[in-house]
Amino acid sequence: MSKVLETTIAGSLPKPRWLAEPNVLWAPWRLEGDALTEGIADAVRLAVDDQEEAGIDIVTDGEQTRRHFVTTFLEALDGVDFEHRKTVRIRNRYDAAVPVVVGPVARRHPVFVDAARFLRSATRRKIKVTLPGPMTLVDTLYDAHYRSREKLASAFAEILNDEARAIEAAGADVIQFDEPAFNVYFDEVRDWGVRTLERAAQGLACTTAVHICYGYGIKANIDWKQTLGSEWRQYEQTFPLLAQSSIGQVSLECAKSHVPVELISLLEGKDVLVGAIDVATETVETPEAVAATITQALRHVPIERLYPCTNCGMVPLSRAVARGKLRALAAGAALVRGG
Repeated sequence: MSKVLETTIAGSLPKPRWLAEPNVLWAPWRLEGDALTEGIADAVRLAVDDQEEAGIDIVTDGEQTRRHFVTTFLEALDGVDFEHRKTVRIRNRYDAAVPVVVGPVARRHPVFVDAARFLRSATRRKIKVTLPGPMTLVDTLYDAHYRSREKLASAFAEILNDEARAIEAAGADVIQFDEPAFNVYFDEVRDWGVRTLERAAQGLACTTAVHICYGYGIKANIDWKQTLGSEWRQYEQTFPLLAQSSIGQVSLECAKSHVPVELISLLEGKDVLVGAIDVATETVETPEAVAATITQALRHVPIERLYPCTNCGMVPLSRAVARGKLRALAAGAALVRGG
């Protein structure tokens, strides 16, 4: 009988302080050249070891290979100018100086394929590789060429599909597209967001997933959450669309959030990655608290379709806290399994 309640994480883990400044999002590398290549490989091994020791079933590389979950991908593309940045509003939440699309976007070479191959060699467990989704890529740029978010997203979907197929061939069991923008631009999600997401995943035989959350535990996101009221019902608009899509899994935020847990029932027929770890606090959950979140979710999704997960990435946290949260996630799932 296959194991139920297989645990996984949304993607990122904190980097060792010798690789990048701790507790800082998008921190610059502290190494260069061959030392950076070696340092990243060592950091991936540590991230895998931390997950395996904690008991996580489906592991990632902790995104140790990338400074930023979006811009590291963009750096490998033609048509994107990083020298002459523009300031834009990200997710309608905060301003950032972002690269500019100045011509047709194209993938010069594989981006994360070698990283996926290395991760596959580093563990015998199932592996998951994350990619930014088309809409979230669009929302992290200034477009001076296509002048259409939909057209740019469609171009990105083609590029992502090429990358995802190569990552699958490198041994990935799960490929997850991160789409936090799905929690903001509901009309675009309906009009072209799900379609471009499906195009990015087209033809993949491995498990496909989309991660939609309320963001890292940074001030801009925390402040935004405080404006959302006592119930966060954003998922109510996107889940029915995803339930009809070809994407196999949906990763969402639950722990310490105001998301009504019954919204999970809108994802009938999909695997649900239930966020049972709050990434916006340094407090480490108890296994019992994790088990309680999972148990609540099980009222709305069959146990064979539920995968305990983190709310979002944990890169802004300390490594000690992240390790504690990994252990709590695995232990909480074990409590429910044995209960």
